[in-house]
Amino acid sequence: MTVNVVRYEHQARIHWGVIREDRVTPVPGEYPTTGDFIRAHSVTSLQGLGGDSLDRASLRLLSPVTGNQQFVCQGANYRQHMIESGMNPDVKTFNMIFTKASSCIVPADSDVVRPRVVQFLDYEIELGLVLRKAIRGPVQVTDANLHEYVAGVVIVNDYSARDVQIPQMQFYKGKSFRTFGPVGPHLTLLDAGSIGQLRQLQLRLSVNGEVRQQDSTANLVYGPAETLTELSGVQDLEPGDLLATGTPAGCALSIPSPAKQKIGALLPEKKKWEIFMKVQAGRSQYLKPGDVVEASIRSADGRVDLGLQRNRIVAGA
Repeated sequence: MTVNVVRYEHQARIHWGVIREDRVTPVPGEYPTTGDFIRAHSVTSLQGLGGDSLDRASLRLLSPVTGNQQFVCQGANYRQHMIESGMNPDVKTFNMIFTKASSCIVPADSDVVRPRVVQFLDYEIELGLVLRKAIRGPVQVTDANLHEYVAGVVIVNDYSARDVQIPQMQFYKGKSFRTFGPVGPHLTLLDAGSIGQLRQLQLRLSVNGEVRQQDSTANLVYGPAETLTELSGVQDLEPGDLLATGTPAGCALSIPSPAKQKIGALLPEKKKWEIFMKVQAGRSQYLKPGDVVEASIRSADGRVDLGLQRNRIVAGA
């Protein structure tokens, strides 16, 4: 069983609600953070929620993940994306983990601002896991108990300034500009019976109507359970925290082959990055002001549907 919930603004106040087709049933009470909301409710209690409803189109939807929650990310976690990034998924022995600033989180339909200092703006559709319970020490998470740790899922777009991330070796800086983390539109809560859908979801991203990324979570290299087990040995996590699980192949970024990377390592640093910038400048796939990016995640049978993100790229100062 699943239920879709939204966080929204109505009559100058912020509320949570349950989506039923094109209507939203308000959830009584105030929940300032995603963690507060998750602690207070279950899929069963929200499924049985009654009362008056509102027209969804009349509401201003907000990110269902609030800005106080941690934003942890996995990199190069789909087989084909690893291959196009010059990695061998069968011999890679580590899970790539980094973070984004929570201040980059914005509603799903927000404009994404490309700062003037950024030339190579890239897109990355990702499945985001929203945590159910606190993790404050090493735990063993398995497919059998995953539902105890994961409350639900959201669409995340991990927008990335490649000309900052790669030459400066700054994942955090290159991925944390304001507006670089649209989340939502809604949070799909899962129960124990539906948690298995996490490995059966279809991701799809298009730019100006052209499909750029399309894959299934069945092709994740490091799954949710093993990743949470690994993270539990490193850091504390709280209810409502967000884990983005990696992006499929099809990004704008062009990575040299392993052979070319070895040659590049022999070049002077300045020359190496001059070549990198020249190659990327020839990639028409990078996002420009006016481009429209759409991202969706759903199961093949439609039982799990995380909605649609739609972002317009605008020029920044």
